[in-house]
Formats: sequence, structure tokens, C-alpha cells
Amino acid sequence: MHSYPHQPKIHRIYGGPSISLFIPSVLPHSSMHKPVFITFFNIWSQYAFNHLVLFVSLLIVCSSLPSLFCLPFMAPIFSLFLSFVMLSWSIAQGQGPPSPGYSPSTSVRTVKFDQVFRNLWGPQHQRADQDSITIWLDKTSGSGFKSIQPYQSGYFGAAMKLQPGYTAGVITSFYLSNNEDHPGNHDEIDIEFLGTTPDELYTLQTNVYIKGSGDGNIIGREMKFHLWFDPTQDFHNYAALWTPSEIIFFVDDVPIRRYTRKSEATFPTRPMWVYGSIWDASTWATDNGRYKANYNYQPFVGKYTNFKISGCIAGGPASCRPPSVSPSDTGSLSQQQLAAMNWVQRNYLVYDYCQDPKRDHGQIPEC
Repeated sequence: MHSYPHQPKIHRIYGGPSISLFIPSVLPHSSMHKPVFITFFNIWSQYAFNHLVLFVSLLIVCSSLPSLFCLPFMAPIFSLFLSFVMLSWSIAQGQGPPSPGYSPSTSVRTVKFDQVFRNLWGPQHQRADQDSITIWLDKTSGSGFKSIQPYQSGYFGAAMKLQPGYTAGVITSFYLSNNEDHPGNHDEIDIEFLGTTPDELYTLQTNVYIKGSGDGNIIGREMKFHLWFDPTQDFHNYAALWTPSEIIFFVDDVPIRRYTRKSEATFPTRPMWVYGSIWDASTWATDNGRYKANYNYQPFVGKYTNFKISGCIAGGPASCRPPSVSPSDTGSLSQQQLAAMNWVQRNYLVYDYCQDPKRDHGQIPEC
């Protein structure tokens, strides 16, 4: 099974400014040794409320006192209160990444679900129409779908909307794999949402496997992100572009990760199928398995639409090429795209396998 080292939590507000609090999930000197759930918003709210109470109290007191007595106290308190109001407005407005300047998805047509996919498992937990599919997990089963054909390379994207509230232990995913063809020795390109508790943010995990599986010899190449928006409020587009030389992960056409081919041994080259699924991964998904799926909150629902698939089918013409990642058609990210990706990684990256001192770097030479 997947196993991930314990990481400090990074608490942010969806869409808020890049202000973070790095807080261990347990306090080492606490006699209670309980999880700590603190966000910048909680702290801001308390300060704002305190200053509002102080300002209103002074206003009431000063209404019965000479104005010259109150002015020296009122001015700085009012100024500080206004600063919190402005900060609140900034948080409400949100702050997203700079424009990448190009949207690869615009060059890929939207396809109907039943043109590309079929049910793989849990048919009673799927509801599909021509353009979208809803899948869900309850205590009896999860559900998954699979592409009709395998691909050698290409652009693979879908718009997804996640369930709010308690989703700990639940994985909602869109990915490529050849696990059924090469069990115990497969390749994979993952876009996975790790379920969470109501006071924590969703984590988007990107991963690349090369001839590895969950048999104890897995060599994952995980990079995990929080997002600059709430993925439960609306559909957002998630995609992977797999070419012979690199894999690029996108969120709403913003590149968030680039995995380059540095050797044959560290890059997937065998054909893969496209999958989507929702399933119970309580042993590792949320805080390394600390929080499990709680079926009092079932069903857990994942929604998919706006499928964009443009790939080179396995065994197809040798002349086939995947879509271009940038407007220059040079096969590499533009400077504007790189700037957007660097912004995301500076502000929203929460785990990088290359920076993990607990990993055996002899197994991940690309780092």
C-alpha cells in the first residue's frame, strides 16, 4: 500500500493571499497530544472581532465624554480596524496564479463520456449521460471507469467537482495506468484528490510510477498541492500532458508540475489506459491513515464532465504527435507558463518527493 512520511500541515484559505502557517499536526509538548487545526482565517477573524468590539465600546464610552479625550484613542483603533477590513476584502477577492498566456485545452476538443469510456467496476454506483458522469462510494462499493483504448501519449483532461465536508480516507482520481496489463510492474500518471476533514483543505496529489506498484516495492514520485480555490464549489479542469519527453500536470490550464524524461529507467513509455475512480484508501490517504473513511457521511460523490482526450493510440501511426504544450509548438513550456508554474509551486506546493530526506534518493536518480 502507499505510505507517505508525516508532513507538517500548510494551512491556507482557498483563494487567499499566500500567507501560510506551518504547524505540526501534533504539538510535541502537549500533554493532550491532540491534532491542531488552526488557519490564518481563524486567527484573522479573532483579531478582527476583538478590534471591532474594542472600537464599538470606545464609541459608546466616548459618546458621553469630551471629544478631545477620545480622539487620541479612537484614531489608531479605527485605523487598525480598517486594515483588517481591507485584508478581509483581499481574502474574499482571492488571488490566483499569473496567467500562463496559453491554454493547451483549447486545442483539444471535448468528447462525450460514452465515446471514450466504459464502466470498469461498481456500475450501480455510476450515473452517466453523454457529457458527464457521477460516481460515488458507500460502504458497499466504490466505482470506476476506463477508456476504451490504450494510449501511447497525449493530452488527458476532465473537469471535476469534489464533495465538501468529511471525506477523509476517500480518493477521487483521474489517471493513466497499465496495471491490468502489467500487474506488480506497472506505470502510472496520477491526478488524485486526497480526502480531508472539514477543517482542512483538499490535497491534490500528482504522481508518476515507472514499473512499480503497491506490492512493497513501489517508488512513488509524489508532488502534492493545495489549491487557490475551493474544488468543492464548482467544476475545475485537471489534466496531464504526456509526451515522449515530459509529463506536465495542469489545473485550469495552469501548469503546476513538469516531470522530464532524464533516462529510460525513470520515464513511463509503455501504453496506458485512462481511468477515473472513487475508492476507500483509509490506510494512507488522509494524514498517513490517521483519519479513516466514515460511512456516516456516505455517499461520497465525485463528478466529472468536459472530458478532453487527444492521444496517440497504442499501435497507431508512428507519425502521431500529442498536442503542443505551448503556443510556440516547440514542445516546451513558454517563459510565461514557467512563471505561472513557479508561482504555484512557491505558494501551494506542500510536498515534493525530491526534497524528502526520508526517501532513498538512490531510487529516484532524476532528483
